[in-house]
Amino acid sequence: MSNSVLYFLTVVIWGSTWIAINYQLGDVAPEASLVYRFALAALLLFAYCSYKKLTLSFNIKQHASFALFGICLFGLNYYLLYNAQMHINSALTSIAFSTLMLANIINARIWYKTKITAQVYLGGALGLCGIVALFWPQISDVELGQKALIGLSLSLIGTLCASFGNMISMKNQQLKLPLLPTTAWGMAYGALFMTILLLMQGKSFSFSFNFAYISSLLYLSVFGSVIAFACYLTLLTRLGAHKTSYASIMFPAVAVVISTFVENFHWSSSTVIGFSTILIGNLVLIAQPKHFRLFRSASSSNKRVKMLD
Repeated sequence: MSNSVLYFLTVVIWGSTWIAINYQLGDVAPEASLVYRFALAALLLFAYCSYKKLTLSFNIKQHASFALFGICLFGLNYYLLYNAQMHINSALTSIAFSTLMLANIINARIWYKTKITAQVYLGGALGLCGIVALFWPQISDVELGQKALIGLSLSLIGTLCASFGNMISMKNQQLKLPLLPTTAWGMAYGALFMTILLLMQGKSFSFSFNFAYISSLLYLSVFGSVIAFACYLTLLTRLGAHKTSYASIMFPAVAVVISTFVENFHWSSSTVIGFSTILIGNLVLIAQPKHFRLFRSASSSNKRVKMLD
């Protein structure tokens, strides 16, 4: 698939998973739901790899890398973000997770000496400003007390864990390890980690047999995990962490569009400003470097003319 198709699928699928996650919360412990989600996703990937005769045999050192990858991206990341929403609203959680792009920029620089251009910084800054504007009505009502600070801290730590998972995935692909088998093992280790965490907390593996829970679980496993993560992790290697992670800023924008049709969400001026700014930031980020240089040159020329005037 082309990068555009992979990016589109990632953004649209993950932008819609918030609906499915709503149906996962309630009678079943979040840890158990995460175990079901990633265990099922891992089984599907293992089955596909076996069908395609892709290797599933790796050495101990590689399995250690897969385990760390799975714990960061499919375990701690989700566990901390789920718990964060017990202290803060989803708007603040979305804003905190949108800093994934910033975390990936810094980590890519540290891990891989990746050079970050002015184009990336500008696109990222526009995106983060757009996210704040998008959720401004909800943010302005929040009192930054102890509960909010705990929630924001959990969100940021969870986002940092996701970034570490991204870096490990890039390292695995640099070592020419096949994407789907490594992802399958990562999801399996993530599910195992969540199982241990659930048992340590004295919680049980309850299950809900209603249609909403089962259908949302299938959607999250097949589309939200197998397909979306395969697209996203492929883009990490092709485009780099800094550009790919702009998808984390696009998710809330897609969620707002879906909410408009599903929940009759009414747009305000802050919604329009935020949504527009996010899209402009995305366009800046994906523009060809030569076009961005022309834009900068034109801006510089205008500044010089004004100074002469």
